[in-house]
Amino acid sequence: MGDFIVSIPAMERLRAGYLEAWTATRNVPLARFADHARSIASTGLDLLELTGPSAPLLETLRGFDSIVSWYGANRPEFREAVAALRLPFEFFAALPPEGRGSHAADFYLAQVRGLVTTGLCASDGIPRIACDAIRGGFAAIHPFAGSPRKRWPLECFRELARRLARNMPVEWCAGPEDDLPGARRFDDLYELACWLAAARIYIGNDSGPTHLAAAVGTPVVALFGPSDPAVWAPRGPQVAIAAAPVLESIAVDQVESLVLDMCGIARR
Repeated sequence: MGDFIVSIPAMERLRAGYLEAWTATRNVPLARFADHARSIASTGLDLLELTGPSAPLLETLRGFDSIVSWYGANRPEFREAVAALRLPFEFFAALPPEGRGSHAADFYLAQVRGLVTTGLCASDGIPRIACDAIRGGFAAIHPFAGSPRKRWPLECFRELARRLARNMPVEWCAGPEDDLPGARRFDDLYELACWLAAARIYIGNDSGPTHLAAAVGTPVVALFGPSDPAVWAPRGPQVAIAAAPVLESIAVDQVESLVLDMCGIARR
C-alpha cells in the first residue's frame, strides 16, 4: 500500500486522454485518479510468463498506446514474455536505489518525466486522496507494520494512548490479521482512508496506513526505525517524524510531545 501511495504523483503525471491503473487487489479502491482501475490478479497478467496471455488480456494490452510498469521489474521471465509479444511496455525500477537519499515519490516522478508530453503543471510530489469526511476530534493509532523491526512496542502505543486520552478520544485500527481486540478494521482501503480523514491526528509506524493518513491530509506522527525517512517518510500537509535506528529507544514522552504540538495542546 505504501509504495502504491508514494507513486500516485507519478501515475497522475502520466494522465493523457485515458488512464488505467492495474495494481494489487487491495489498492484498487485507492486508484481514484484513474479513469478505471483493475486488480492485476483479475486480468491474468501475473501469470503471463507461466501460461501465456489469454485472448482477452492480449487484446486489452494491445489496445493501450503505452504501458508504464513497475510490476515485473525484478522478474526477467515476465519481461521476456512481454518483449516476445511486442507489447508497448516500458519498465521502471520498483524501488529507489539505496544511498541516494531522494524521496521515493520524487524518484518515481523522475522516472516518468521523459514520458510526459502534455502541458500539465509539475507535481509537488505529495500524494493526495480525496475523501468526503469532516475532521473529528479523535486520535487514530495503528500500531503495526509489515516487518516486526518497523514496529514501536505495543506497550509504548498503549501508554501513549493513556496519556492522549486526557485530551481527546483515542481509537485504534488494525489489519485483518493483527491481534488487537476492539480495533477498527476495514476491508475496503478507501473506507479506511475516509475514516482516517476524520481523525484529528494519526500516530503509526512506517506502514501503508501511515502513508494513507498523510495522503488524506490528516496530521501524522510517524515512527521510523530501520527505514530511511528521507526516502520513505509519508508526505502530507502536516507530518512529524520520530526516528531512531532501534525503535525501542524512542521515548513515549517524545512522541507525546510531537502529538500535542501538532494538535496545539499545551502539555500538562
